[in-house]
Amino acid sequence: MRDEDGVTIRLEDYRPADFQIHHVDMTVRLFEGHAEIDTTLELERRPGAPADAELRLDGDELTLTTLALDGVAVPAQGFEAAADRLTLRGLPQSGRFRLAIGTRIEPERNTKLMGLYRSNGVWCTQCEAEGFRRITYFLDRPDCLATYRVRLEADREAAPILLANGNPVGGGPLGELRHFAEWFDPHPKPSYLFAVVAGRLDAVSETFVTGSGREVALTIYTERGLSERAGYAMDALKRSMRWDERRFGREYDLDVFNIVAISDFNMGAMENKGLNVFNHKYVLLDPDTATDADYAGVETVIAHEYFHNWTGNRITCRDWFQLCLKEGLTVYRDQEFSSDERSRPVKRIASVHTLKANQFPEDQGPLQHPVRPTQYREINNFYTATVYDKGSELVRMIATILGEQKFRAGMDLYFERHDGEAATIEDFVTCFEDAGGIDLSQFFLWYQQAGTPKLEVSQIYDETAGRLTLRLRQSLDKGAAGTGTRPMHIPVRYGLVGANGQDLDVSGASTDARVDGDLIHLTGEEATVTFDGLSGRPYLSILRDFSAPVDLRYNEAEADRLALARLDPNPFGRWRALTDMVGDALVAAIRNGQDAAPDSVLDAMVAAAADETLEPALRAQMVSLPGETELTRLVARDVDTDVIHAVRVSTLAALGRRGQGTFEALRRELADTGAFSPSAQAAGRRALRNTLLAPLATAARDPSVAVTQYETARNMSDRLAALTVLTHHFAGSAAAETALGAFYERFVDDQLVLDKWFMLQASAPDAGTLDKVVALAAHPAFRLANPNRARALLAGLAGLNPYVFHRADGAGYRWMADMLGKLDTLNPQTAARMATAFRSWRSMEPKRREAAQAALSELAGRDGLSRDLADILDRTLR
Repeated sequence: MRDEDGVTIRLEDYRPADFQIHHVDMTVRLFEGHAEIDTTLELERRPGAPADAELRLDGDELTLTTLALDGVAVPAQGFEAAADRLTLRGLPQSGRFRLAIGTRIEPERNTKLMGLYRSNGVWCTQCEAEGFRRITYFLDRPDCLATYRVRLEADREAAPILLANGNPVGGGPLGELRHFAEWFDPHPKPSYLFAVVAGRLDAVSETFVTGSGREVALTIYTERGLSERAGYAMDALKRSMRWDERRFGREYDLDVFNIVAISDFNMGAMENKGLNVFNHKYVLLDPDTATDADYAGVETVIAHEYFHNWTGNRITCRDWFQLCLKEGLTVYRDQEFSSDERSRPVKRIASVHTLKANQFPEDQGPLQHPVRPTQYREINNFYTATVYDKGSELVRMIATILGEQKFRAGMDLYFERHDGEAATIEDFVTCFEDAGGIDLSQFFLWYQQAGTPKLEVSQIYDETAGRLTLRLRQSLDKGAAGTGTRPMHIPVRYGLVGANGQDLDVSGASTDARVDGDLIHLTGEEATVTFDGLSGRPYLSILRDFSAPVDLRYNEAEADRLALARLDPNPFGRWRALTDMVGDALVAAIRNGQDAAPDSVLDAMVAAAADETLEPALRAQMVSLPGETELTRLVARDVDTDVIHAVRVSTLAALGRRGQGTFEALRRELADTGAFSPSAQAAGRRALRNTLLAPLATAARDPSVAVTQYETARNMSDRLAALTVLTHHFAGSAAAETALGAFYERFVDDQLVLDKWFMLQASAPDAGTLDKVVALAAHPAFRLANPNRARALLAGLAGLNPYVFHRADGAGYRWMADMLGKLDTLNPQTAARMATAFRSWRSMEPKRREAAQAALSELAGRDGLSRDLADILDRTLR
């Protein structure tokens, strides 16, 4: 039962609805100021449902206008209607019947951006997770699958484009001023995948021929004047479609595939069947306005939403507790696509970095939950890094355990068994058990137990016997979620690296665990693996490619890390060895009152930057210092962000001094002289060149090198890299203010680029940033109701700027809490998601802890908070 007062929804209470909706006919009439929706449901009482069962349909801020059963108006005693519920009694005991429902809504006033809303003149829907109930009364749950026929009617001038799910089946004029379009989706889907879009839109169209020879019409719609920036998104879409056919045998199944890019959108994008709706930041690109990271982001999100056509749409979730079934699986698929399209090691490093930056802190804090939660109060608050990113890691581990062929067989079996169904995690895992001939019952604990397991590794080398003994031990602390701590199946990929930089043969290992070549299956608390006949002590390359999402505890000698950073034939292993050493050195400096990391560590970073055996994008990763947010996580307790900031800045300057000659030569060599290319290779060269800018400028205490790059930049990647150095390392200087002013004047009419301008200033680690952010919140270009603009300023400060957000005087906390309260009145979902920035407040030193708790408590005590925000605050303070 839906809870309007914070009642907990539990997985164990799941049961099917008493009624099944087979088909939906909808007419959506759009007018200035309101919309009228006529919905006819073809229903049937589910076999075994109680004879006296009532039909309880969900609603949210709805006004009922008409109600009829099989063409006859339902009498007053036959129903109860409220804004959030429609209950009917005395319905037929057998056979199908038709229920006609009329509702009236006001899309222009819908600042929540859930359901049907209007933004910049465009009508648009967002129905995941529970937005469809804001359009009409319905069994708004993912296990209610129905086919849909939708008719849209609107003014021809206001909305010449009328789109819905499925294939177009009709359309034409309605008098002189209005027109209509009809769409039919033949594939049963849950209501969260319903979508309509109407408005004045530009378009880019192409065709795609599937592997079986069918022609599919592809169109990307944008707000007026922006379609010329959708070309790369179209290219990414076609590459995604071809890749899914090749890699997973999945062919597209409709005659058309439409994408619409909208400026006001809560999420990144939404995979509605045949009509994907995107936040336009993940569609619109050109070299002058978008960075290489933006290009990679568009490619990833386009692929992700397209891949949902099979993993999410054709097979959906039985209930919202199974959310990772579609999201974690589809993140894995989009990561594999990007790995194949770009660089596999670089993509893997980026994915692990994202996991550690977002999901590890979630696992360590008050918002901890298992990949498959067992209870929730507000489902919108469980679209988390744990569901998405850790959920992806679980799929990746299954692929690692089974191997490529058996994993593909398991995926094929999943599609064969569950196409057209609302499935569970058990259904998914069983397919791999059956295809792989393996028992994954212990592995299933990964879905049930919250927290990041610790993997402790030690080694003993007996030089006389030529024997290396590895000991592995796993443990899991009980955290805020209070789930179990049983040993799990951890696949640990490894290698033994010789002094010549080649992997040694490990086939003769003796062990008390299962070992498949270079893969150790740690299933108990401890395991020992022994290698005999070695002519010298090798270097242990452990947890290659991050084969499991664990907290690795391995006390490597610095000499071993330095050797692996140079020699490991596994690129991820080289990156791990160096970055773990850098991270440990910075944490030691922070805790011990040192100014910076030692020279030996910095020299290793300089050597990595110059190592031409590595691709430039990988070298950029290896020469990047951990950010202050990452260092906050690594320090973990009694955190003083002032000290973290000081040590990181000193280390960055020291790195610039140690590598000055090397870095300057590399920047000259990598200078971009040709036409812009968004290719991975060109982007990697820019990434390395721009990564070297900050240490050089900081070491010289001179912004001129950044000023020169800003003034001569021919693309946004180079321009924004220079502006970031000026804003973050020379904040308040004439050079920084001049560049910020020029940037604003150049891009004042480009909303996506202006978001970057806001975020850059909010994320600057400077004592004057908070005052500047307060002023920016009153800037004429700032609009709190726009999710992108709100995220740029609020998340720029609270999510990217620990130095200012965690100010010792608590001013950062108080400002953020006040802004969250204001945002909550407009868009509760966005407010709740940004409130998670407080999740690590207990790791701060006592003065900061006290200030954070006070700000959170004051906000939590306000009247009228949404359920979304109240849920996050309650769990954060618990």
